Amino acid sequence: MGTQRPNEETSGTGRRALLGAAVLGAGGAVLGMAGTARADGARPGGGPGGYGVQGGLKSLPKPTIVGHRGASGYRPEHTFGSYQLALDLGADIVEAGDLVPTKDGHLVCRHEPEIGGTTDVADHPEFADRKKTKLLDGVSTTGWFTEDFTLAELKTLRAIERIPANRPHNTLYNGRWEIPTFEEVLKWQDEQTRARGKQVWIYPELKHPTYFRKQGLPLEERVAKLLGKHRKDRRTSPVIIQSFEPTSIERLNKLVDNPLVVLLSSADSRPWDFVETGDPRTVADLVKPAGLREIASYAQGIGPTLDLVIPRDAKGSLTQPTTLVRDAHKVGLILHPWTLRNENPFLPANFRKGTDADAYGDVFGAYQAYFATGIDGVFTDQPDTGVLAREDFVGH
Repeated sequence: MGTQRPNEETSGTGRRALLGAAVLGAGGAVLGMAGTARADGARPGGGPGGYGVQGGLKSLPKPTIVGHRGASGYRPEHTFGSYQLALDLGADIVEAGDLVPTKDGHLVCRHEPEIGGTTDVADHPEFADRKKTKLLDGVSTTGWFTEDFTLAELKTLRAIERIPANRPHNTLYNGRWEIPTFEEVLKWQDEQTRARGKQVWIYPELKHPTYFRKQGLPLEERVAKLLGKHRKDRRTSPVIIQSFEPTSIERLNKLVDNPLVVLLSSADSRPWDFVETGDPRTVADLVKPAGLREIASYAQGIGPTLDLVIPRDAKGSLTQPTTLVRDAHKVGLILHPWTLRNENPFLPANFRKGTDADAYGDVFGAYQAYFATGIDGVFTDQPDTGVLAREDFVGH
């Protein structure tokens, strides 16, 4: 997911339908899913056409539990330790990962291109001169950036916990894992699918596509090339691609046939590609029926911030749900909002317990409130909690 605001972070006509697939059984039949040929011969980015019986989003449990950057509530995010644990804890999909490029054009998994807060780069004197201040989507940002390192150089670094004040227990694992590449993730996905006897899904995000395209490091073509190489660019492939920039998803729609999702931040924000092109619309415009219809012409879902589903009042408590779920479903879009976390600071005020930054609140209560709106799934830092909350909800 992208950088979030403090209270979040601190079948449609005319679209490629993907909700018509049957649930796959475990074992050998599922292993070949990613490489299954298109039964209808549709080209990537093609128009309307149903998904075959092999795979598709409908093969996932609902509400779907997405391991946000893995199991980032328990391990440093975007590491194989975090990804692996997310699967062990029952995540239906692993967000592996947030994709940013290296100087020599490889795609690696980091929350942001600035890696000072998620790696031990500051402890490497040989990289002291790489520290820079750049304008990242209009925000002055100081640190070390992936695009200034070769892949070989990045592989000498190790991941660290991004929010140690909230997750001091995660610092135990600082320095244990290196930065994964997207190609390593695609191979890991296949290995885990074979080992577990069921299809493993991933949910990569393209980070700052406009920023990187201006630097001659376009993301969409690199992602499409790797997905094609690994035969995971199909409509039934277990790879959902997301971005905060709608034009990036439109570009991907012409390159691959994967399920695509437009991420949506706060209502008053503007996607950075809109800022660059002079499009005056805000997220508030995109979540109106007309905006959702447009998104449904090139994507299959949206990933709204939870506040777009149920706003909070001035005290930070939940109010009444908006019509977003109903409106999105009306045009055939699924919704996977972000991000539920167990710790107090990230929960709505009426679900917090005590004041400790790393203490858990009534997260199960929060899950039930969001699930009751009809969302199709949710991103969570603690997948095991999400799975239990789903059991509670479905059992009622």
